[in-house]
Amino acid sequence: MAKLSIPILGLLLLCCLSALAEAKYSKYKDPKQPLNVRIRDLMKRMTLAEKIGQMVQIEREVATPDVMTKYLIGSVLSGGGSVPAPKASAATWVNLVNGIQKGSLSTRLGIPMIYGIDAVHGHNNVYNATIFPHNVGLGATRDPALIKRIGEATALEVRATGIPYAFAPCIAVCRDPRWGRCYESYSEDHKIVQAMTEIIPGLQGDMPPSFQKGAPYVGGKGKVAACAKHYVGDGGTTRGINENNTVIDWNGLLGIHMPAYLNSILKGVATVMVSYSSWNGKKMHANQDLVTGYLKNKLRFRGFVISDWEGIDRITSPPKANYSYSVQAGVSAGIDMIMVPYNFTEFIDDLTYQVKNNIIPMSRIDDAVKRILRVKFVMGLFENPLADLSLADQLGNKEHRELAREAVRKSLVLLKNGKSATKPLLPLSKKAGKILIAGSHADNLGFQCGGWTITWQGLGGNDLTVGTTILNAVKTTVDPTTQVVYNESPDANFVKSNKFSHAVVVVGEPPYAETFGDSMNLTISEAGLSTINNVCGAVKCVVVIISGRPVVIQPYLSKIDALVAAWLPGTEGQGVADVLFGDYGFTGKLARTWFKSVDQLPMNVGDAHYDPLFPFGFGLTTKPTKNY
Repeated sequence: MAKLSIPILGLLLLCCLSALAEAKYSKYKDPKQPLNVRIRDLMKRMTLAEKIGQMVQIEREVATPDVMTKYLIGSVLSGGGSVPAPKASAATWVNLVNGIQKGSLSTRLGIPMIYGIDAVHGHNNVYNATIFPHNVGLGATRDPALIKRIGEATALEVRATGIPYAFAPCIAVCRDPRWGRCYESYSEDHKIVQAMTEIIPGLQGDMPPSFQKGAPYVGGKGKVAACAKHYVGDGGTTRGINENNTVIDWNGLLGIHMPAYLNSILKGVATVMVSYSSWNGKKMHANQDLVTGYLKNKLRFRGFVISDWEGIDRITSPPKANYSYSVQAGVSAGIDMIMVPYNFTEFIDDLTYQVKNNIIPMSRIDDAVKRILRVKFVMGLFENPLADLSLADQLGNKEHRELAREAVRKSLVLLKNGKSATKPLLPLSKKAGKILIAGSHADNLGFQCGGWTITWQGLGGNDLTVGTTILNAVKTTVDPTTQVVYNESPDANFVKSNKFSHAVVVVGEPPYAETFGDSMNLTISEAGLSTINNVCGAVKCVVVIISGRPVVIQPYLSKIDALVAAWLPGTEGQGVADVLFGDYGFTGKLARTWFKSVDQLPMNVGDAHYDPLFPFGFGLTTKPTKNY
């Protein structure tokens, strides 16, 4: 008998090893398995708690590894200005993201979390990143290929910090510049916004022709999941009031605000973010007809739908007046991932209760989780959940800054050039004897970048990140013999007594974001107006407007020799000097109507009462000149 025991033991051992191997092999972990097989295999293993966890997105501040493990959280974000440390390096970011990710990977099923961030004009929360012009300027370039290249560069910089998901692009069609988010919109014309959805294949990669239309696509470790936002009608609210009500009929909604979503879906956009705003009184976060009925069923969008920050809270007025109702309304509308972002236990408890009591059907939860997992599988998150430092040198690199500088040049719109057409002021001579640079925005990198830069609302001054102010750009550009005098707020006597050849006055709006930018008067600061009066009354001047939208300028236009709309150019101010001094010509065309008076608003191209100061599509041109 003893002799027989050895082969029997061997057989038993072989059976045990075989069973162990079978237990360890999971189809969802096998990249060779078809996508739908992986999704089904994982979902059949998931408990209700694991499924609901996937639907939760929480803020970095509360996302400890223990929280990720205990509550099975599916996603984390950095809100505007939410950083691991001031001026944090790429390595610091990667360590943060990986630390949180390890919490997710230690769970029973090891489902990786997806980390998202607002990278809306470059990787704008991150120190030393390239800050590109805001969308209002990019629309004026009329150059979708340029915008795609910006998407590619942004994806590399976001990935450099270990983050695989960007809440961009904003494809709002801003119909009223009084809206504080108008600078996030490419144009008042949906056709330009549609063209600029080329940023999506820039961010995500080009979708292969064989890929299913409507399915999300993210092409590897140098690309990020994108997010078309804010669905739908965010740019059409009454008087431009942020998060307000868009009053428009169905045909108007489809004809103006919806078209770019179809383009985005056809290009494989991974996610869509819902708007805070309402359509004809119905909150978009509770609009099942538009989120599920139209976006998911009619347009056949197969990625996931995400709420905005505390978006479901704001279904009620005041926000969170009836949170359990908000959970029910938001999830039932078809929102798959909820940007909670702090009170996640309350959300989890409410949603769990509602599913267990058949208030929300399990089929709705399964639809949400299937979509979230589809994006995570497609982008390779299961195979490569942890980031490394291989892309760290992409952050703010020279090539990307040169691209941003090109974008600045192409975004500039020349609105006036000389008090008569026969005597243009631009391009300026590099060999003038003495030139004055003046204005609140001439030597202020923060003002130049605008909102959504390092912090949510943006900052003033030059210490926020790395870049070139317009003043420094001018100093670099002119001939060494030219004397450049900077005076932020000169009085008229100073200007008259100095015998300047000409002056460059750089003025505009302070930084702002969202509701803080809503404005009923659209004036630039008083200091800017007095600088225009003092300088342009005494010497030939070019006024450069740094703003997120057209502003009131008609009362001062007769004093100004040349007028340039520079929008919010970002960190590469050298692009402004490149064109002012003739190394490149002006080519930008208004993608927004420039009004005479705010009393005319809203006023968009094609309106019956259209009577602009500068019409949509306007932009004078100049030719590049040799140095003189």
